[in-house]
Amino acid sequence: MSANPPARKPRRVSTDSAARQRVDEIFRQWQAERPDIDPVPVHIYGMIGRLHIQSTAFIDEVLEPFGLVRGTFDVLTALRRAGLPYALTPKELAHSLLLSGAGLNSRINKLEALHYIARLPEPSDRRTIRIQLTASGEAVINQAIPQVFEAQWARLKPLGGEVLARLMDDLLRFADAMDAAEKPSRPEA
Repeated sequence: MSANPPARKPRRVSTDSAARQRVDEIFRQWQAERPDIDPVPVHIYGMIGRLHIQSTAFIDEVLEPFGLVRGTFDVLTALRRAGLPYALTPKELAHSLLLSGAGLNSRINKLEALHYIARLPEPSDRRTIRIQLTASGEAVINQAIPQVFEAQWARLKPLGGEVLARLMDDLLRFADAMDAAEKPSRPEA
């Protein structure tokens, strides 16, 4: 028998969402198949996963007229956020996006084919390059950003300011807990 606390139902905000129904079904399956393990984390991580899938889908829909998807949009926004001259090394870009070099390379290739970015030599180090927005890349990202933000706000505004502030605080606490769990513990001296 596990030392986990007995399974409990988390508080429900909405019972009719498709995402919630899918996550609830997985939760019920684990309750039936492994009653010795508390499956409450399935609700949390399942909803985070579903929200990620849903947010990527609506953002991709907004970006479709621009020939972009969430991944390529993220690269363009990282370059745009960097300020003039809208250029970063691949290492800086990967760090900004929390990506591996391989994950970044395919996005760069797609954007380069669209002529939204250019690979330029790094003046201070011939071994590396800089990824820079082109004029067309800057134009497309400047058009896309307000549309994506508007679509995001359309989904957030119904929550209201107080709920949004509480959600942000809770997400920050959760991110801190995740970071702490990933850090190896040091042996005591």
